[in-house]
Amino acid sequence: SLSPTNDLMVIANEQKAVFLVSKWKHSDKGKEEMQYAVGWSGSLNVEEGECVSSVLCIPLASQKRSSTGRPDWTCIVVGFTSGYVRFYTESGVLLLAQLLNEDPVLQLKCRTYEIPRHPGVTEQNEELSILYPAAIVTIDGFSLFQSLRACRNQVARAAASGNENVQPPPLAYKKWGLQDVDTIVDHASIGIMTLCPFDQMKTASNIGGYNAAIKNSPPAMSQYVTVGANPFAGFFFALEGSSQPLLSHVALAVASKLTSALFNAASGWLGWKSKHEEEPVQKQKPKVEPATPLAVRFGLPDSRRHGERICLSPCNTLAAVTDEFGRVILLDVTRGLAVRMWKGYRDAEVGWIQTVEDLQERETEKMDSSPFGNAQGPSRVAQFLVIYAPRRGILEVWSTQQGPRVGAFNVGKYCRLLYPGYKIMGLNNVTSQGWQPQTYQICLVDPVSGIVKTVHVPFHLALSDKKSERAKDMHLVKKLNALLKAKTSDSGSHCKEQCLKNYSEFQKSSCSVCVFHYSRLHVQVQMQFYFSSELECVDEGLMQFCANKLKLLHLYELVSKLNSQSIQKETSPSDNDLAKLLRLEEKDFHRLETLLENYKKENTKTTTQLTDEKDDTLSVKMFLEYLEYEKDVITVKNMEDGEYVALGSFFFWKCLCGESSTEEMCHALESAGFSPQTLLSLLLNLWLSKEKDILDKPDSVSCLHTMLSLLSKMKVAIDESWDTQSVSPWWQQMRTACVQSENNGAALLSAHVGHSVTAQIIDSVTEKKFSKIVVGSDTESWEALSLDTEYWKLLLKQLEDCLILQTLLHSKVTKRTKRVSSLQTEPLGRLSVKKLLEAGKGGIADMVAKWVFKQGFSPIILNVAQYKNNTDSTEESVEVQNNLFLEEPESDTGLERILELLQVAYQQFPCSLEVDVVHAHCSWECVVQWNKDPEVTKFHLQGVVSVIVLGIALMMWNTFIVKRLSSATYLMDKVGKAPKDRLCRRDVGMSDTAMTAFLGCCSELLQTLLEADVTSDEMQAPVLDTEDAWVSVEGPVSIVELALEQKRIHYPLVEHQFVLCTILYAIMRLSLKSVKPLSLFDSKGKNAFFKDLTSIQLLPSGDMDPNMLSIRQQFLLKIVSAAVQTLCSSQKDKEVSEEELFPFEKGKNWPTLAADLAQYLQISEDLVRRHYVCELYSYGMDHLGEEAFLQVADKEVLASQLLVLAGQRLAFALLHGQIKEGMDFLTRLPPTLCTWLKAMDPQEIQNVEVPIATTAKLVSKVIEHLPENHGQYSLALNLIEAVEAIPACCAE
Repeated sequence: SLSPTNDLMVIANEQKAVFLVSKWKHSDKGKEEMQYAVGWSGSLNVEEGECVSSVLCIPLASQKRSSTGRPDWTCIVVGFTSGYVRFYTESGVLLLAQLLNEDPVLQLKCRTYEIPRHPGVTEQNEELSILYPAAIVTIDGFSLFQSLRACRNQVARAAASGNENVQPPPLAYKKWGLQDVDTIVDHASIGIMTLCPFDQMKTASNIGGYNAAIKNSPPAMSQYVTVGANPFAGFFFALEGSSQPLLSHVALAVASKLTSALFNAASGWLGWKSKHEEEPVQKQKPKVEPATPLAVRFGLPDSRRHGERICLSPCNTLAAVTDEFGRVILLDVTRGLAVRMWKGYRDAEVGWIQTVEDLQERETEKMDSSPFGNAQGPSRVAQFLVIYAPRRGILEVWSTQQGPRVGAFNVGKYCRLLYPGYKIMGLNNVTSQGWQPQTYQICLVDPVSGIVKTVHVPFHLALSDKKSERAKDMHLVKKLNALLKAKTSDSGSHCKEQCLKNYSEFQKSSCSVCVFHYSRLHVQVQMQFYFSSELECVDEGLMQFCANKLKLLHLYELVSKLNSQSIQKETSPSDNDLAKLLRLEEKDFHRLETLLENYKKENTKTTTQLTDEKDDTLSVKMFLEYLEYEKDVITVKNMEDGEYVALGSFFFWKCLCGESSTEEMCHALESAGFSPQTLLSLLLNLWLSKEKDILDKPDSVSCLHTMLSLLSKMKVAIDESWDTQSVSPWWQQMRTACVQSENNGAALLSAHVGHSVTAQIIDSVTEKKFSKIVVGSDTESWEALSLDTEYWKLLLKQLEDCLILQTLLHSKVTKRTKRVSSLQTEPLGRLSVKKLLEAGKGGIADMVAKWVFKQGFSPIILNVAQYKNNTDSTEESVEVQNNLFLEEPESDTGLERILELLQVAYQQFPCSLEVDVVHAHCSWECVVQWNKDPEVTKFHLQGVVSVIVLGIALMMWNTFIVKRLSSATYLMDKVGKAPKDRLCRRDVGMSDTAMTAFLGCCSELLQTLLEADVTSDEMQAPVLDTEDAWVSVEGPVSIVELALEQKRIHYPLVEHQFVLCTILYAIMRLSLKSVKPLSLFDSKGKNAFFKDLTSIQLLPSGDMDPNMLSIRQQFLLKIVSAAVQTLCSSQKDKEVSEEELFPFEKGKNWPTLAADLAQYLQISEDLVRRHYVCELYSYGMDHLGEEAFLQVADKEVLASQLLVLAGQRLAFALLHGQIKEGMDFLTRLPPTLCTWLKAMDPQEIQNVEVPIATTAKLVSKVIEHLPENHGQYSLALNLIEAVEAIPACCAE
């Protein structure tokens, strides 16, 4: 048995079996080919004396969604003479064994799911059928699929753990006892069927007589056909529901056998097999269920005929039966009739091939009378019967039912024909839709050569005699192809003989087309054939076809000859010559050279061009495919760009390189029937596609000038009615090609050449006119003007702009030190004038903004280039440049060049690249890219003027920010602290680090909005102009225009939202716990969040609830404490990673921010500042505490707080051993001070190990700010005396 998927073959004989697995290997010839290698071999018998009687390989479908159509694994089903049916894996592991009947297994067959071809066809279930001498057992496919999967999983678990038992589901099967038949050799399970009403009444009358009762709806029945003797073919019908499915005890069998088998195997591997495991165990046979009797309904009675095999067709309507008399009989299983018989096929093996029609090959013109005439109709299906006659060593293919033999092959006499009749098990009407399983239908195994061959039959062989012209044509085409490929000297005469022999077919066929794909010889043979005197008539259409192809071949030979004739190259033209040719001043020509040189440098960094080996070669086959000749005119077919360039290269490349005569080539092409417009299109496509080669060959410009002049002088090139005041379609065609081209260097050169040739022609036309009007007058000082010339000048300006912009966008820094986002590595697309014209007013600035982002530059680079434009560099500009270079010292390589290119772009686009506009686009691009990848990029609003920044910030807020911010807020309010990374990714779509940065950016954005709203009244709205060359741009509205259209913000609402953002940022940045941000606001405040910032909302006003004020105060003090703790730890560790992650924090003072928040939250600012000073002293940072002390308003309260802190420091020094003999010193102190110090708790301060001198300084500061009438003033005096006395005490 060979699996339908070709990946597993099983060969079994008596007790032994070999499992062969397919593998790709190198053959002796060095080619990759699939070979079958031994995967497992051994004995399969378990019971004494049993032998293998039947074997089947069933591939099982994968349950994974990503499956590509290959099976998950293949199950080997083996039937034994003992009656057992056993199931194995590919590696020979026994999965389960079933004894469903005690007689020998005769045959195993399988049916898998097939999508019904028509709505009326009954959908058949999957099943495995097992034939015994007097019974048929059918196992439900779904039940079998689940059981096999469960058993396989159990094997894996048992192998991993040792003794884990999982009970698989029992098998559901039906068992029918076949009666009234002498012998049964083979069977076919047709599946479920429903009789038509007439057949139902006929059957009821035959069984029950005249008075038989008939049901309203015909019952569903399972049909089985057997072959053997008496009757030769028996037909059985089992009513659905007449027998309940039996359930086998799979679980017990598997549990006992599998576990012991695995333990035996594992023990053998590991070398610890115990004695009791080696002893044979007395096994008890499982109980066998009795069969449900099923009598034969009818048959084909032929007492002398004994059937051998039956093979069911894929459509379940026909079956082929072989018998002992050497006959092959075709049965119609629906009607129970033998419809055809073949003789002389003793020991034959049969199989089927089902072929589906390819709709693209259907010839609609020959099928007008057919219901399938239109190409959109359903595909037809053809059935072919394959018969292998081993005694004659021949394999035949027959068209059914009454069709002819369509194929015969001589094969060996010892082959085996394998026809599975099934595909992959485990599919259904849903899962089979997306599957494209690679399965074969039938194959022939040749044991002599060791080769497995599959059989494929084309659909057209099934067509009837009336419509078999295609079959004859195809046969003739194969013969001609073989002759033409032979390449022998007499292949032409042989070809002619075949054509003469089959003239009637050949005249109608389309096979003559294929002859032209080889060489000119074959065309001449055809021409000789058609002009032969042996023929009485010639088909005019075919004659014309050959004549046209012959003319094209003449042209091919002529062009090839011209390309092969090398002419002496002229000396390369000098710069002055080229400048005169292009009608440019010397200064303009050198500027053009510089632009192209810069463009070439930057372009070679980013693009690699694959060059063909020979640009001027083209095969005859391709040449004939590309061109059509009709009515003395050659047209080019619609082709891909590469093919179009190849044809143009064949004609013109040698001419452009100066290696072939331009005049002769143009004359040859014009004479052949090419229109000038077609030649111009081919020439321009070639020129624009070969940009790299053209920029390296300045000579090609003069060659293009010559060629364009010659093409323009052809007839019908330039309309005779054209005058200087109208636009010529000829030049418009050329300009359109330049406008659409993305190779700006080549386009600019071709536009200069076009402008020059146009001016030359206009001059000559004008000269003629003037010579008629004024004879002998001096017209050299006159300059001819025309509409076409103006259009050329406009295009030249546009192409130059596009070239400069493209050069800038391809420039990049050679070394990058910062980590790069994947978004920054995506290349920018190439530009064309057309793209810029369709990009809208902000298109140019948008592209520069994308480039700035890709390079990872700070937008400050835009200002640097702007400063460079001004000759007098101010101190500010120098400082900006230094900052830029200091920011990334290693990435300076190429930066100076980039600034120069940016400066040139500014000069070229003074309006489109106005600095404020570009900054606005940079900010927008930044937030767009941040939205794609929040982990790497951050958004900002740097360098944008306040009038624009208002609109840009509002658009950012509404489009990208507010939704994520609300998600972050509700998440933090829910968890009551800074959430972990997993929660942030789940709810907000970014990591915790990215979310912290995001909240900081939101806070900065809202603060920028507030500042911009204050200053916007003083600023004037910028005037958005466009350069003259780009006035006609169309497309989307500019970002800046949209920003200027935005409404004014509601200042208090933005301020309210800013407070929330700052709170959220503080919680995340300082990792605060036990804080619910929304609990700091009342219901009005909560409702106002995340609303449109231009709307007027009801905001909190008046006095707040004291409880809420208390919560706010605790929160602000938490911020201060956490900020001081972070400051202290960072000073110890000297970490810089935080600044890298949060670059916008440079200079951010959290305590000051907390004091500002206190003003918004109606909390005393002085309270927060006092707490800040106390925290600094608590951590022992007295130098910072002294600076912060100055900002406190109520210094008296602060002094009393610091007095307690000083007491705690002194108490630790005296009571916890910092000072020797501290207790003795304590006794010398005044009693009130001593009692007060003992009451102090040093654990309340964070850093107790502070020098006494520092503490003395603190006490002095306290006394300085305590009034003399204060209740603790005397205590402070005693304390300062004690502190000053400690050094003396230590000295003693």
